[in-house]
Formats: sequence, structure tokens, C-alpha cells
Amino acid sequence: MSGFFGVVSKSGCVEDVFYGTDYHSHLGTKRAGMVFIVPGKGFRRSIHSIENSYFRNKFEDELNTFKGNSGMGIISDTDPQPILFNSHLGRFAIVTVSRLLNLEDLEKRFLEKKYHFTENFEGNINPTEVVANLICEKEDFVSGIENVFENIKGSCSILILTEEGIIAARDKLGRTPVVIGRKDGSCAVAVETCAFPNTGYETDYYLGPGEIVKITSDGYTRLRDPGDKMQICAFLWVYYGYPPSYYEGINVDECRNRCGAALARRDDVEADLVCGIPDSGVGHAIGYSNEKGIPYKRAYSKYTPTWPRSFMPQNQEMRDLVAKMKLIPNRAVIEGKRMIFLDDSIVRGTQLKDNTIDLRKSGAAEVHMRIACPPLLYPCQFLNFSQSRTPMELAGRKAVYQLEGNTEDLAEYSDPDSEKHKRMVEKIAETLNLDSLMYQRLDDLVEAIGLPKEKLCTHCWDGSGYF
Repeated sequence: MSGFFGVVSKSGCVEDVFYGTDYHSHLGTKRAGMVFIVPGKGFRRSIHSIENSYFRNKFEDELNTFKGNSGMGIISDTDPQPILFNSHLGRFAIVTVSRLLNLEDLEKRFLEKKYHFTENFEGNINPTEVVANLICEKEDFVSGIENVFENIKGSCSILILTEEGIIAARDKLGRTPVVIGRKDGSCAVAVETCAFPNTGYETDYYLGPGEIVKITSDGYTRLRDPGDKMQICAFLWVYYGYPPSYYEGINVDECRNRCGAALARRDDVEADLVCGIPDSGVGHAIGYSNEKGIPYKRAYSKYTPTWPRSFMPQNQEMRDLVAKMKLIPNRAVIEGKRMIFLDDSIVRGTQLKDNTIDLRKSGAAEVHMRIACPPLLYPCQFLNFSQSRTPMELAGRKAVYQLEGNTEDLAEYSDPDSEKHKRMVEKIAETLNLDSLMYQRLDDLVEAIGLPKEKLCTHCWDGSGYF
């Protein structure tokens, strides 16, 4: 997904930006960067790959080379950032949390106008540079950002670092969050509120969809009013978000507890214990355990965050290795027990398939899986969740194909009360060697989050959503 963190302060901000950016590391595994305005010297930027190491390990030795009262950092799951630009708008640095579905069309448009691109991204143009070019088509930053909103398909939240401060813009439909934090003499802007407490900031304001603000050390001023329509990604609460974070004022872990409780109220299976697949499945499992009165135990321990999320590597062999290696079963907890396991989602089923094998080998009497969201049937069109080379990699799609021979009509499979939905879930359970499988109902998930359905993006479950 990616996440950014920016600070404008009356004093040095390097450590705040460094630690604040690090608190977004759960949002990406590909690239990271920081940029500061060094007094008398202009912009100082650094970008590193974080595919084989932590953010802090890559940047810690460089901290003494950075100075300044304003700066920003990015954990990017896509392109190398920040990008530095010099234009009629002045010199600026830019980072984005974005997905541009029409990137090739925008590239063609600019090349036909005799524009050029300097930043490469795996042999292609850098999406953030395209965003910067769209901004520079207009006479000021606000009009330029509105130009981005009008011309991209997908989503885009933006931070722009200038000599006068940071301009922050939330995606037109608010698919990703942008939040402001305050402390004496400093103002920060982030995707994750969990970046604020240990850096000394208090959450001050959640930007609305399409809202643009200018941030200085004294606070923020609104440059563009928020829009009326919002489609914030519901997966932020289910999976992406860090437990202490808040989106729209709603805490992630409390929402997961409610998700687990909702599953428990609809479940009649008998079991000896409840477990959560680390990390994001734990909050759901605690909610289930508390609601049902079945003890919560740790049948699995996550060895180290060194192993990234299993759905991210594009190579199937690497996905399988990651899924297998990052979790260690505890036979003392598992042997002879009827177990209810909770996880945030089933994307391809890579991890869960290995989990089930491990549990059987460790002597589990029964393995019942409970998933905190509905079946994934549609690839994400707006962020980078559930991305694959083909939709047929999704466990739900594969099951539908096995039942139907095609996946042309998925509407009934999205309906939890339909016979087709029941058959699809049974097929997935059979494939994964589970004693039973239950998915969250979408209406229960929406209630657990606490926002109206029309303010949530639920495209990957029901195919809804708009640009």
C-alpha cells in the first residue's frame, strides 16, 4: 500500500521523520526514501531498497548527513521515492501513496506533448513523476493536485515539500487516510496515527476526501475543502492497519475485536481453543474468544518480521517459502485439540495451506478456519492489495472456476445467503483440508467498522466502487 510521514518544525526534524517513517514499515517491502531541506544547500534526498533489510538499518548511518526543520519520508510498496522537481512552481519534493491504472495512457499523453521522464521504475516510468508532471501542468499546487484527481484512474494521496512548508492532499475519494499530528513547535502529517505517540505528537485532524492543506510549524491551513463522497478502503481495518492506529477516528484493533465477535455470534462449532494467525489475525481471534467464552491460546508464533507478507512476492516459490517459514507451530498447544483459527483474509491460500499441514502434523484433532472478511473475488482496482498476475490466483476465483468452469458471473457468490456462496466456501475448505470454513458477512463487517457502507470501498468482495 505504502505510507508517508512528514514534519515541519521550528527546530531540527530529522529524528522525527526517521522514526515516524519507520512506523509505516508494515505498509511496504520494496523501497523507502527520505528528503529534507538543508539550510543553505537545498534538498537532500536518499532512497534505498528495503526488500532485504529494515528501513532503519538502511538509513540509520545517514542520519548525521541530514539536517533541516522540514522533511518527509516514504515507505513505498511500488516506485522509488521521493522525486525532486524544479518547475515554474518552484523547487519541490513529492511522495505519493498511489495506484495509477491508466499509467500507460498518461505516459503517452506526456510524450506526445514532448515531455520527458528521468526517473525509472523497473524499466518503466515512475508513477510519482507522472503525478508531479500533472501538478506542473497548472499554475499553482492546488490546481495541479486537482488536475491529478481529474486525470488519474485509481487513487493518489500526496505530500509536497517546499521551502514554505508541506502541502498534503488526500485521495479524491479518501481511499487512503491522511492525518495531522501536533506537538509544541512542530506539525506532522502521516498515513498511520500509530506513528504519533512515540514521536511526541497528538492526533489533531483527519483530512477529508480530496482535501488539501498547507502545513507549517504553527499548524495547518485548508487550501481545498473536503468532498462529500468517500470510499475509504475497508481492508485498512481488517488487515493493513497497525493495531493502535485510527482511521476516521475508528481504532484498528477494536474494530478487529468486533469482527471476531460478529463471527462468533454466527458460529455453532464446538472447540477447545481459539487462535489467531499473527499478526493481524490476533485481534480478530481475541474478539471471537471473548464473545464465545472459548480460551485464546497461541498455537502459532511469528518468528520475526524479517519474513514479509506472503502475498507480496511475485515469484510463487518465494511466496510458498515465506508462507511456510514465518510461522512456527507450538505442538504443546495444538496436539489433540479442536481448534478455531482466525485470520484477516484468504488471498491465494498459500499461507493457510501450509498452516493446515503444520497443524495436522502437530496433532490437531480439528481445524476450523474463520475469516474476518468476505471471500476475495475481485482484484483491487484502487490500491495494491490482492494484486496478482491473474485474478484466477485468488482462492475464491479458483473455487468458482472449479465449480462452474468459468468466472463470468460472480454476483451470487458474493451473496452469503446463496447456495453458490455455500458451495464455493465448501470447495475452498476442501482444497485447504479444513474441517470447516466460515467467512465474515459483508454487512457484519460494515457494522464492525462503524461507517456507512457507501463510505467504504468493498470492491474486492462485491465488485462495487467507482473512480
